[in-house]
Amino acid sequence: MLVLVLGGTRSGKSAVAEALATRLGPPVTYVATAWADPDDENMAARIAAHQARRPADWVTVEAGGDLVGTLHSYPDGTLLVDALGPWVAAHPDLAVDVASLVIALQGRTGPTVVVSEEVGLSVHAPTELGRRFADVMGTLNQAVAAVATDVQLVVAGRVLPLPPPEPS
Repeated sequence: MLVLVLGGTRSGKSAVAEALATRLGPPVTYVATAWADPDDENMAARIAAHQARRPADWVTVEAGGDLVGTLHSYPDGTLLVDALGPWVAAHPDLAVDVASLVIALQGRTGPTVVVSEEVGLSVHAPTELGRRFADVMGTLNQAVAAVATDVQLVVAGRVLPLPPPEPS
């Protein structure tokens, strides 16, 4: 089972994914892709809020830029990946291997919940880097959604299940 949970900033997507992982059962491994710059108090506060919500029996693994390797290291048990945006941002020129990520996700035997940023619902990015990030995230989200068992869009804390595409 692979569930993709999409949403914008502060949509509630992580909390929805955490509740789903809890229902899928232990053991749960939380794969963190974000890191806190010691000078970025806002990001440190966001990470602390995520940590405070997690049950004490969850194992946390900091994958950083090596999400694919981390997925291969944890083939069993419930895995919660939060989130794809920081993973993309960790790569020079935002160059991620989408195919390798999809293969690693499909290779897991345990349930997997992946959180990702839906960046295409906001203003058009004013910088080249911002536009490239939105493009990479759109391509990545489509690739993961194509192999997911379930895709959910979280808006204002509400979950909208997204139906599979119509056969062509």
